[in-house]
Amino acid sequence: MTKKATEQMLSLLDEEYGTTKEGFLHFKDWQLLLAIMLSAQSTDKQVEQALPGLWERYQQIEQLAEAKEEEIESYIRGIGLYKSKAKNMKKCCGQLLADFEGKVPMTIPELVTLAGVGRKSATLFLADAYGIPGVTVDTHVLRVARRIGWAKAKTPVAVEKELMEVIPEEHWNRLNFQLIYHGRAVCTARKAYCERCLLEPWCEQNLEE
Repeated sequence: MTKKATEQMLSLLDEEYGTTKEGFLHFKDWQLLLAIMLSAQSTDKQVEQALPGLWERYQQIEQLAEAKEEEIESYIRGIGLYKSKAKNMKKCCGQLLADFEGKVPMTIPELVTLAGVGRKSATLFLADAYGIPGVTVDTHVLRVARRIGWAKAKTPVAVEKELMEVIPEEHWNRLNFQLIYHGRAVCTARKAYCERCLLEPWCEQNLEE
């Protein structure tokens, strides 16, 4: 794919899905990290519904680190995998207090040492909290990027590297939510609705068919 084609596609994604995304409700950096952790395999709506009550109860990181898992579960029961997430939230807060003086670290190697935080969550946190450029690859980004021809690899880490090579840095942070929206509405896992895809003229999958 040519550089010009990529630029045209990115411009259309900006027009269709915007360049900024409203972040999760939070008042402190550790709350944002936990909100992102909760969003894994869940919808943003589920997370947004749980956060007001959660942060009203746990305003200090020490409160959550010392809470019983069962109590944490009661605030996030509407979120997928809530039992394991409650366990990770408690452990993560304990780690932040013990290893980082209660502050969320600002590097991916440090972030991924925390319970429940993988590379995807770490990259997304750094982008949302500090505006640090990074490409966050989830299942939607992986699928769409491979279909349209921006990436060939099959693993998230490898696709992340490919995208960072072909996508200008100023687009990295917004590419995640743009491709998520596109993957949910148009280029779905079950079927690609090419007839209503704004990227169809350049899509390599379409050209191959």
